[in-house]
Amino acid sequence: MPGRVECAEVGVTGRVISVALDDRHRFSKRVVPAIRLLAGLGVEGDAHCGATVQHRSRVAADPTAPNLRQVHLLQAELFADLAGRGFDLAPGDLGENILTSGLDLLALPRGTRLAIGDAAVVELTGLRNPCSQIEKFRPGLLAAVLDRAPDGGLIRKAGVMAVVVDGGDVGPGDAVAVTLPPPPWQRLERV
Repeated sequence: MPGRVECAEVGVTGRVISVALDDRHRFSKRVVPAIRLLAGLGVEGDAHCGATVQHRSRVAADPTAPNLRQVHLLQAELFADLAGRGFDLAPGDLGENILTSGLDLLALPRGTRLAIGDAAVVELTGLRNPCSQIEKFRPGLLAAVLDRAPDGGLIRKAGVMAVVVDGGDVGPGDAVAVTLPPPPWQRLERV
């Protein structure tokens, strides 16, 4: 059924590879030893931290809208795929706060909760919508993080967005455990 997703990620656990933040609205983020997630707000010290939208274009449209993009998560497996296409990327380059390994983040349904480390929990809200900043960062990269499904639908591969349910410190090596929402599962859409 359109808009629904089948999910086989029950019981899957991944790992945090790196964490990053930036206190300004720049494309890439600075890799740091650890980040602190704040419930209902996002990454402490990051430009996108806040209960209401912080992304500049969204603030211009409606500064009172809830911030569904508090944390940007990206799977490290994308870097391997992009390296095969000639793009040499390092953690933080694509603006992610948390780089993971071992989880197909893009296949998870909306509302999935990820328990990260000892205390933090984030809930997936949608897909990152890659924009022209990716193309400015590396020519050709925008096309490389987009694909087409057999039905012609657009596939966005630039990570997922989440809100912070429970705060806590997150760093490299932390486990990431998946808890799915009750079915029927809804496919992640751009947010």
